[in-house]
Amino acid sequence: MSLLIAGSIATDHLMSFQGKFADSLVVEQLDKISLSFLVDDLEIRRGGVAANMCFGLGQLGLSPVLVGAAGEDFADYRSWLERHGVNCSHVRISDTRHTARFVCTTDPTGAQIASFYPGAMSEARLIELGPVVERVGTPDYVLIGADDPDGMLRHTDECRQRGYPFIADPSQQLAFSDGDLIRKLIDGAAILFSNEYESHMIEQKTGWSADEVLDRVGVQVTTLGKDGVRVQGRGLPTLVLSAAANVTAVEPTGVGDAFRSGFLAALAWGLGHERAAQVGCVLAAYVVETVGTQEYSFTAGQFLARVEESYGADAAAEVQPHLKSLS
Repeated sequence: MSLLIAGSIATDHLMSFQGKFADSLVVEQLDKISLSFLVDDLEIRRGGVAANMCFGLGQLGLSPVLVGAAGEDFADYRSWLERHGVNCSHVRISDTRHTARFVCTTDPTGAQIASFYPGAMSEARLIELGPVVERVGTPDYVLIGADDPDGMLRHTDECRQRGYPFIADPSQQLAFSDGDLIRKLIDGAAILFSNEYESHMIEQKTGWSADEVLDRVGVQVTTLGKDGVRVQGRGLPTLVLSAAANVTAVEPTGVGDAFRSGFLAALAWGLGHERAAQVGCVLAAYVVETVGTQEYSFTAGQFLARVEESYGADAAAEVQPHLKSLS
């Protein structure tokens, strides 16, 4: 299966401040605020929804095509992704902007001061899918994840015009999008991914009922956090599956991206929706047990053991033939 994954590419710069931000704030002087904090550490993590999903697919032995925009500072990140099976040949490199960056400082109370620089991500609107397809072949799916909104809309429109089956995954952009944009992004999608909160936001902003949303997409996949996942489709029985067993949660960032990777990998292997959801839940477990969105690894044996532990021997037996390429 050929998979094009379009969406954000970013790095996270995370710092910790051992004091309390509140102790430095003078309420009467907030209009003249000028603060500086001495931080104790700096963690630079790879991120961006499209890059995270491509990494997960690569971990499962696939070769996804990353479609997005980055800056000239993308070289090290590109090397990392390519070493993990990701085709980065079609990433647009900006001449003037850095790769998107999230910079956040957190104090011991959990308070945060953060900034997000979209940078090169804003050039995603300049990317045409047609030339990519000419080089890699007609895609089985184009996943359109959170990115520059104009870029998301352009990719969606092009998929409709050219007949590429597309997957709608607007995620973080839902909060900043109006109902008209959301309707354009999801109408006609082969698959719609969201978490449960986002599914309600979609209904509220579009004015569509849950049934009307389902009428406009082929399959709706809704992640339910620790409660697992729900898969619905026109003419299909509703599946509600539990999350992977015996998960020790450490940090949730990137868990949804990993679930999508596992789900799509299983579809690429020719498995059905139930197995796809199970593979997605197991891959998501590795991420939630790790700090960072691309810091996990496993062998085929380890992955299959978790599938069997969570979903039984039959599930593991169906997944096993597709992991032969993993060490």
